[in-house]
Amino acid sequence: MARIQLITTGGTIASRPGGARADVVAEMTGADLRASLHDPLEGIDLAVDDFCRVGSSAIDLPLALSLTRRIAEHVARPDCDGVVVTHGTDTMEESAFLADLLVPGDKPVVFTGAQKSADAPDTDGPRNIANAVRLAAAPQARGLGAMICFDDEFHAARDVTKTHTSRTDTFRSGEHGKLGEVDGTDVIVHRRPLIRRTYAMPARLESEVDLVKLGLGTSDRLLRALVAGGTKALVIEGFGRGNCRPVVTEAIGEIVQGGVPVIMCSRCPEGRVKPIYGNGAGKDVARNGGIFAGDLAGVKARILAAVLLGLGEGPERLRADVQFFGG
Repeated sequence: MARIQLITTGGTIASRPGGARADVVAEMTGADLRASLHDPLEGIDLAVDDFCRVGSSAIDLPLALSLTRRIAEHVARPDCDGVVVTHGTDTMEESAFLADLLVPGDKPVVFTGAQKSADAPDTDGPRNIANAVRLAAAPQARGLGAMICFDDEFHAARDVTKTHTSRTDTFRSGEHGKLGEVDGTDVIVHRRPLIRRTYAMPARLESEVDLVKLGLGTSDRLLRALVAGGTKALVIEGFGRGNCRPVVTEAIGEIVQGGVPVIMCSRCPEGRVKPIYGNGAGKDVARNGGIFAGDLAGVKARILAAVLLGLGEGPERLRADVQFFGG
C-alpha cells in the first residue's frame, strides 16, 4: 500500500462563504478535504497534516520556507512514499518551485488546489486532490521533482504558470508542455524534466529580492528607489529578448557596480532573453552586468535568487545558476 502525506495550507480548495459578509475564506481542515473525496483511492493510505489555513496571496517567503521544511520532513520519513500539498493557486507555482529547489530525494511532491470554492456544485477540488494523490503514489513519478497537478494534467515546477484567473485549466507550461496526465487510475508520463538542481535547506531566504515589470516609457525611478530602500537583488521583466530604455540600462550598470545583482527576464510568457540589440537595449544590459535568465519566468528567478542569497552565495554563483535554470 502506498503511503501519501497530504499537507493542507488553505486556498480556494479549502474555502467556503462564511461570516456576516459571506466572504469566501479558507476554513476547511485536511480531514474535511479528505472526506470530500469521491474517489476511494484504493491501495493508498492518505494521512493529513494541517500546516496552515490562508489564501496563497498571504503567503510570504518565510512561510513558504517553513512549508518547504515541513515537506522535506515528511519526505525524509521511510513510511512516506510521496507528498501532496493543497495550496491556493495565486502563488502555487512559486511554492512548488521552492520545493523543487530544496526538497532532496526522488519522492514525488505534488501541489494542487482548486479554482472553484468548496461550496460550488462543480468544484474541482476533490478531483484535483484524488489525481494528485494518484500521481504521488505512482512509481513512475519518482524523480520528476515538485509538480503541479491540476485539471487531469501535471507540470514541472520550473515551467508551469497560472494563465487564467478563474478557468479550471489555468496551469500551463507554455512551449515546454505538460509532464503528463492522470487518466482515471492511470498516470502517464510524457517527458521528464532535465533542468533541475537541489540545494541545502537554508536557515532563511533573502526576502529583499524585488521584481519589476517594465512598461512603455518606464523610467529608472523605481529601480533606484528599491536600491535606496535596501533591495539585495533585482529581477526585471524587460521587453522581448530582455531590452530596456537606455535610461534603465544605465541605471542597471550603476546598480550592479554598487553590488546589487540584476537579473533580466522577459515580460513575454514564452521565449528566451538574449543580448542582441544595441543602442541601450539588451547588449548594453549585458555589458553593464545584467544576468540573462533564458526562459526562466521572473517569479521563478526571484525565488532562485532568494535561495542563493539566503545561502550566502555571491554574484558569480548567482549568475551561473540563473543561467543554468534559464536553459
